[in-house]
Amino acid sequence: LAHHASNGCNIRPGDLMGSGTISGPTPDSLGCLLELSWRGQNPVKLGDSGQTRKFLVDGDEVAINGFCYDKKTNIRVGFGECRSMLLPAL
Repeated sequence: LAHHASNGCNIRPGDLMGSGTISGPTPDSLGCLLELSWRGQNPVKLGDSGQTRKFLVDGDEVAINGFCYDKKTNIRVGFGECRSMLLPAL
Protein backbone atom coordinates (compact mmCIF):
# COMPACT_ATOMS: atom_id res chain seq x y z
CA LEU A 1 0.00 0.00 0.00
CA ALA A 2 2.79 2.42 0.91
CA HIS A 3 4.60 1.64 -2.36
CA HIS A 4 1.50 2.43 -4.42
CA ALA A 5 0.69 5.59 -2.49
CA SER A 6 4.27 6.91 -2.66
CA ASN A 7 4.27 6.56 -6.47
CA GLY A 8 1.11 8.59 -6.98
CA CYS A 9 -1.28 5.68 -7.53
CA ASN A 10 -4.87 6.89 -7.16
CA ILE A 11 -5.82 4.53 -4.32
CA ARG A 12 -9.35 4.97 -3.02
CA PRO A 13 -11.34 3.48 -0.13
CA GLY A 14 -12.69 0.10 -1.20
CA ASP A 15 -9.85 -0.70 -3.62
CA LEU A 16 -8.98 -4.39 -3.41
CA MET A 17 -5.30 -5.22 -2.92
CA GLY A 18 -3.81 -8.66 -2.35
CA SER A 19 -0.47 -8.72 -0.58
CA GLY A 20 0.53 -12.24 -1.49
CA THR A 21 -0.47 -15.85 -1.21
CA ILE A 22 0.48 -18.82 0.88
CA SER A 23 0.85 -21.80 -1.41
CA GLY A 24 1.61 -25.45 -0.82
CA PRO A 25 3.74 -27.96 -2.73
CA THR A 26 0.91 -29.65 -4.66
CA PRO A 27 -1.23 -28.32 -7.56
CA ASP A 28 -4.38 -28.32 -5.39
CA SER A 29 -2.69 -26.03 -2.84
CA LEU A 30 -1.56 -23.22 -5.15
CA GLY A 31 -2.64 -19.81 -3.92
CA CYS A 32 -3.14 -17.51 -6.90
CA LEU A 33 -4.21 -17.42 -10.54
CA LEU A 34 -0.65 -16.75 -11.72
CA GLU A 35 0.52 -20.01 -10.10
CA LEU A 36 -2.54 -21.99 -11.21
CA SER A 37 -2.07 -20.91 -14.84
CA TRP A 38 1.70 -21.46 -14.75
CA ARG A 39 2.41 -17.77 -15.49
CA GLY A 40 -0.42 -17.54 -18.01
CA GLN A 41 0.63 -20.58 -20.04
CA ASN A 42 -2.29 -22.86 -19.10
CA PRO A 43 -5.93 -21.74 -18.87
CA VAL A 44 -7.74 -22.38 -15.57
CA LYS A 45 -11.30 -23.74 -15.67
CA LEU A 46 -13.79 -21.61 -13.72
CA GLY A 47 -16.26 -23.94 -12.04
CA ASP A 48 -18.97 -25.46 -14.22
CA SER A 49 -19.44 -22.36 -16.41
CA GLY A 50 -17.13 -23.61 -19.16
CA GLN A 51 -15.17 -20.35 -18.94
CA THR A 52 -11.40 -20.31 -18.54
CA ARG A 53 -8.88 -17.66 -17.56
CA LYS A 54 -5.13 -17.24 -17.82
CA PHE A 55 -5.33 -13.74 -16.32
CA LEU A 56 -8.07 -11.64 -14.75
CA VAL A 57 -10.15 -9.53 -17.15
CA ASP A 58 -12.36 -6.46 -16.75
CA GLY A 59 -15.61 -7.41 -15.07
CA ASP A 60 -14.18 -10.36 -13.13
CA GLU A 61 -15.15 -10.44 -9.48
CA VAL A 62 -12.42 -11.32 -6.98
CA ALA A 63 -13.05 -12.57 -3.46
CA ILE A 64 -10.30 -12.80 -0.85
CA ASN A 65 -10.88 -14.64 2.42
CA GLY A 66 -8.83 -16.44 4.98
CA PHE A 67 -8.76 -18.19 8.31
CA CYS A 68 -6.43 -19.58 10.94
CA TYR A 69 -6.88 -23.05 12.36
CA ASP A 70 -5.36 -24.45 15.54
CA LYS A 71 -5.14 -28.25 15.34
CA LYS A 72 -4.58 -28.57 19.10
CA THR A 73 -7.76 -26.79 20.14
CA ASN A 74 -9.74 -27.39 16.94
CA ILE A 75 -10.52 -23.66 16.86
CA ARG A 76 -10.93 -21.86 13.55
CA VAL A 77 -10.94 -18.05 13.34
CA GLY A 78 -12.10 -16.49 10.10
CA PHE A 79 -11.21 -13.07 8.73
CA GLY A 80 -14.33 -12.54 6.65
CA GLU A 81 -14.49 -11.91 2.94
CA CYS A 82 -13.41 -8.96 0.83
CA ARG A 83 -15.01 -8.90 -2.63
CA SER A 84 -14.56 -6.48 -5.52
CA MET A 85 -15.00 -6.28 -9.30
CA LEU A 86 -12.23 -5.40 -11.75
CA LEU A 87 -13.16 -2.24 -13.63
CA PRO A 88 -11.69 -1.09 -16.95
CA ALA A 89 -8.66 1.22 -16.80
CA LEU A 90 -9.42 4.86 -17.49
